[in-house]
Amino acid sequence: MTDHPSAARPAGHALVEALVAQGVHTCFGVPGESYLAVLDGLHQHRERIRFIACRQEGGAAFMAEAQGKLSGRPGICFVTRGPGATNASIGVHTAFQDSTPMVLFIGQVASDQRDREAFQEIDFRQMFGPGTLGLAKWVAEIESADRLPEYVARAFHVAMQGRPGPVVLSLPEDMLTTPTRAPVLPRVVPVSTWPDPQGLARAGEMLAAATRPIVIAGGSGWTAESAAALQRFAEAWELPVANAFRFQDTFDNRHALYAGDVGIGINPKLAARIREADLVLALGVRLGEMTTGGYTLLEAPRPKQKLIHVHAGAEELGRVYAADLLLQSSMDRAALALATLKPPEPAARRPWREHAAAAHADYEANHAAPAVAPLDMAVVIKTLARRLPDDTVWTNGAGNFSGWLHRYVRYPGLMHRGRTQLAPTSGAMGAGFPYAVAAALLEPQRWAVNIAGDGDFLMTGQEMATATGYGAKKLLGVVVDNGTYGTIRMHQEREYPGRVSGSDLFNPDFAALARAYGWHGARVDRTEQFEPALEAAIAAVESAGRPALLHLKLDTDVSTTRQTLSDIRDAAKRRQRG
Repeated sequence: MTDHPSAARPAGHALVEALVAQGVHTCFGVPGESYLAVLDGLHQHRERIRFIACRQEGGAAFMAEAQGKLSGRPGICFVTRGPGATNASIGVHTAFQDSTPMVLFIGQVASDQRDREAFQEIDFRQMFGPGTLGLAKWVAEIESADRLPEYVARAFHVAMQGRPGPVVLSLPEDMLTTPTRAPVLPRVVPVSTWPDPQGLARAGEMLAAATRPIVIAGGSGWTAESAAALQRFAEAWELPVANAFRFQDTFDNRHALYAGDVGIGINPKLAARIREADLVLALGVRLGEMTTGGYTLLEAPRPKQKLIHVHAGAEELGRVYAADLLLQSSMDRAALALATLKPPEPAARRPWREHAAAAHADYEANHAAPAVAPLDMAVVIKTLARRLPDDTVWTNGAGNFSGWLHRYVRYPGLMHRGRTQLAPTSGAMGAGFPYAVAAALLEPQRWAVNIAGDGDFLMTGQEMATATGYGAKKLLGVVVDNGTYGTIRMHQEREYPGRVSGSDLFNPDFAALARAYGWHGARVDRTEQFEPALEAAIAAVESAGRPALLHLKLDTDVSTTRQTLSDIRDAAKRRQRG
């Protein structure tokens, strides 16, 4: 914005100016006395940037992480030292595993009190420990007010460059009140990297030689343009495309080449396709445990299939898999480069592509979850998907309930509607509801729908107050209440059948709780009640301009889209007897 010294102002105000220069219009957080100078700066610049005060730092960090997912630029979160930082760490961990750009600012004790275990003091450089298995890409403490804009600009660079991820900046309280004339630095634009031309040509040769290739696409850093290029590339080469775990909106789920999603509850025929493939093109994905089925779909460290791995982070390439070809490229360029490759005559592998598409269509049409009475979750999700617009943002945290959402929502692909799936690949419980609140506040023209389990929802459900207070409107929560930590109970029944410990839940009336926050709330016990309840909720949102929540009471025995707890327990007992 400027290359000459600005007027003197407190560093806390300069920090707000730096965020405005980076295009930040919303930040999330929980206020603390350690960064009052920043809060005062936010007040001064309230016409240009708003601060969403959340009810708990975990919720605030999840909202900032959602902001990063939706925008592709760092989501911003402010918390205070000690307890504030520890609460927020869950969002930082999620951002790291999901490769989401994010900057967490933490108020710190004053410089003259450091290293005395002052009130709520923590060494954040130790706590967030940057590294390949740390919580953040970079952690720093800003000791000089005059260098604050430099640190902020670097934080944005690090958060977006290569494999995106979170950055943590610690802000000593006395530094924030120190006057500074430091100029605000220009808006950071990450460097886009194209794949090596020789490597790209080699990828074309390998694809041309393959008769059973498949693409697994996902990860962060995609744009509408690069997603469109992926579609052109897949069409030209007649390649089946599967989306990675919780990146189901990377490729249009209704496209003829869509092969399904690769993750928990994978279509068995798709899993077989991947194992039978003679070449896997992994595009933007980390190839982590969930996407690889516990490192079995692709055996580690040397897969049976030929593997081309394309990723933005050099540190990710070769980390687990000894691939046949490694290409470093940012996702806004990788598919554009691949789309320039001239395809051979694909007729030899057309049966492979057609079989993959047919297997997916057959799975969708003929392998629906068994009907469940009195409340059928498959019908619930299909009804939601039919009734709500294509650009709806669907969110979830962690739990077996998410299986129905992942299986029955057809994501249009981000080339059409932007990000429409916000879900933590880290498996963080409580993420989904703050995601939906953030989406509703950041993109109020779109519907945001959260599907949550009862255990999942109550970890961050107090953010209903945040949604009400800041005027979220097109926001719908669906709480699936089966009175148990369902995933844990499933594993207990599988490993220790009938020996239940610690997984029972004792819940409130969620509909009444929603009404106490000023929401529309209703309870649903039977399948036939759901559609009328949904229509009433939509009408309440559209007419009264307030969020709505539906409390679904599900039988505890309902566990996954394929099995009940009784099925799992009986199978475990038979296995133990045998």
